[in-house]
Amino acid sequence: MKKFSGLLLMGCSALALAGCGADDISSPGNGGVIINPTPTPSPTPTPGTGTVVAADSCPTFAATGGLTNDGTISGPEGTWRVCTLPALIDKNASLPKVAGVVYRINGRVDVGCDGGFSAPTAAAPFTTTTATCGNRSLTADTNATLTIDPGVILFGENTAEAGWLVVNRGNKIDAQGTATSPIIFTSRANVTGTANESSMGQWGGIVLLGRGIVTDCNYGSTTANTCERDTEGAVNKAVFGGRDNAYNAGIMKYVQIRYSGYLLSEGKELQALTTGGTGSGTTLEYIQTVNSSDDGAEFFGGKVQMKHYVAVNADDDSLDIDTGLEGYFQYVLLLQRSGGGDALMEIDSNGNEENQPRQKTVVANFTAVQPASSSNNEANDLASVLIRGNSDITWVNGVLATPNNECLRVHGTGTTPATLKAYSTVLSCNAAKYQSTGSYATGSVNAASLFATGTNSNNDALTSTLTNSFVNGANESGVAGYANIKTLSSYFDAVTYIGAVKDASDTWYRGWTCDTTTAPFGSGKSCTTLPTT
Repeated sequence: MKKFSGLLLMGCSALALAGCGADDISSPGNGGVIINPTPTPSPTPTPGTGTVVAADSCPTFAATGGLTNDGTISGPEGTWRVCTLPALIDKNASLPKVAGVVYRINGRVDVGCDGGFSAPTAAAPFTTTTATCGNRSLTADTNATLTIDPGVILFGENTAEAGWLVVNRGNKIDAQGTATSPIIFTSRANVTGTANESSMGQWGGIVLLGRGIVTDCNYGSTTANTCERDTEGAVNKAVFGGRDNAYNAGIMKYVQIRYSGYLLSEGKELQALTTGGTGSGTTLEYIQTVNSSDDGAEFFGGKVQMKHYVAVNADDDSLDIDTGLEGYFQYVLLLQRSGGGDALMEIDSNGNEENQPRQKTVVANFTAVQPASSSNNEANDLASVLIRGNSDITWVNGVLATPNNECLRVHGTGTTPATLKAYSTVLSCNAAKYQSTGSYATGSVNAASLFATGTNSNNDALTSTLTNSFVNGANESGVAGYANIKTLSSYFDAVTYIGAVKDASDTWYRGWTCDTTTAPFGSGKSCTTLPTT
């Protein structure tokens, strides 16, 4: 079984790995991360060389136990006070922006206790499976919200269980940065100044769990509408799923997630951002993931609406979508380092095609760039995009630039294989362009026929003229955007152009992002450094 490119439950191994869910859900990352490492002592901090001066103490934090003052940490920006989050955030609590403070995620940090498939009541209590909550019987959701102020920096540890943050069902996150003061989740190495352009897999990631509809069940069934899944990668249970595709797990806006993705055991790895069963009530906008050793982001089931997503240097897939997702993504930049990573998009898993609902996802105004093929891709997804399983995918206003690789592979299993519809989408591929495997290897329906170049303003032979790696050039600007995009979802903005970035005057990606050699956004802030104000 290939890795469920996300956090696939280590705890599932105790239940027998064969019961973990869908086969061949996604391909492994290739980041050279450590499997179950023995924790090593932190090096003695060296004097800071920058302007940051450590705060005298940690701020007040309302959750039980508060923040732990763990001394100072030094790096090129100066010296910071380290304030460690408790393992359980059991009530509404806020992390303020305080000069000279960084917040530490040491191991798994839970926001609230899991409230189960549906909100518990006195008449129908739920015994939570969140380990930090004990065996508490809940008669209502714990309704804890973690609020993170603009400009806050948090770093995850790289220990036996990597630092990672999980927002359990019945709880929320409120992480709202600003265009000039984003929230940064990163690694210890980034704080000490030892992270570089190739660093990855240095801590866990962010996980949002909800009560949306999922498939490929670990518990219950899709026929009885009782399906739930385990979060892959977790030592202890972190369950998601329900019947509420409007579920609200909170808000993340103007957020960077750097150097994440942590291999807990073979085939079970965290990625930068994971959602499991979140719904349309959840707000996801202006999110950048950088150098994840697994996926840039993976979305399991529920209903996800997301705008302004930027994935840079993912070592597995830049966008991974799965298990009955109803997804709507607009303004998407998927940028892989040359010769690195697997697929720009990996869609669904093999088998389970009888599960309802089928995945229904629309990706709009995307620019996806893979400069060269990689050994990772050649060993796994075999093309820059892999579409398979129980999914119905729509591309609209898309630019896929992968001149040294096949653009699209479709893989069919069973009698109801994946489908693709494309509108105003252009491809720049190698000479082969397509691969059709499994049940798509024979017959008239294949990758080429699904994309249907020459119809719906699609073109699989565009000469890419992208500037600055991802900004529309003359050839991209010559293709009109799909006029009826609002019929695909009222969530989408009606635009007249293809791609994520209209032209040089369109700079929505600048300022709140950090820069790498792969993606020079012009923000003036390298991803290997931290802001000092």
